[in-house]
Amino acid sequence: MSIVSMNFSSYYLQGNHEISIILPDRPRHLLPKDFYGGDRKFKVIWLLHGAFGDHTDWLRKSKIELYARERDLCVVMPSACNSDYANWDHFAMGFSMWDYLTEELMPLIYGWYPVSDQRADNYVAGLSMGGGGAIKLAVNYPEKFAGAAILSASPRNLHEIDPVQNEKQWQRIMNQAGSVEAYLNSYENVWDKLAESAGRNILPRLYFAMGTEDPGYPQYMKFKQYAESIKLKATFEEGPGKHEWRFWDTYIEKAMQFFDTGDEIR
Repeated sequence: MSIVSMNFSSYYLQGNHEISIILPDRPRHLLPKDFYGGDRKFKVIWLLHGAFGDHTDWLRKSKIELYARERDLCVVMPSACNSDYANWDHFAMGFSMWDYLTEELMPLIYGWYPVSDQRADNYVAGLSMGGGGAIKLAVNYPEKFAGAAILSASPRNLHEIDPVQNEKQWQRIMNQAGSVEAYLNSYENVWDKLAESAGRNILPRLYFAMGTEDPGYPQYMKFKQYAESIKLKATFEEGPGKHEWRFWDTYIEKAMQFFDTGDEIR
């Protein structure tokens, strides 16, 4: 596979930004002029890292290049700092990660690389914080993705946030959204948006995976029960593992199998 490290000036992030891209290699039986001069558009996975990570995480800590090579896929991996893949209007000169993903990064990739912009050819996946970003994108932009994989993360009921017990989180919400009502009506409220969309058959195919020793496992099980109550069409899989790369490497491959077939992984 070809690995691209690209640094460019971002409009929405107010500064230089770096991404990593995996691109399919030229098959040995094709001449360079025939492969690079062709008009083929590859399928793509938008792959998001977790907290404290960056665009190199998946390349350095998993076998994502091998999995992509086996499927002739493009993989796009941005850096998001610890942004929760959200807009932060009051950070520095502004750091609009949410807008950046769909209004800047996707047009850049579709316009400059041999990548398909068709819904059937686009998938989003991520681990931990990146899993949260993946489900937010899938729910708020269902027309853009055929499937989404959420590893070691799950939506939570924002109505249950206690401002006393979660003072720092509450302050962050106020700084970011301006009010509780605005926050609940924003792209962040995946819990309610899933209930609104579950019966309309508009969502991408959803795959959730969680390690049974992960600290987030109880919240994941709570969400799984909620998903059943709203009749959400999704595949859930639990297995041995903590909040760690051994689990994520195993389950990103399973997620890609899920994308391949659309069937539940057994």
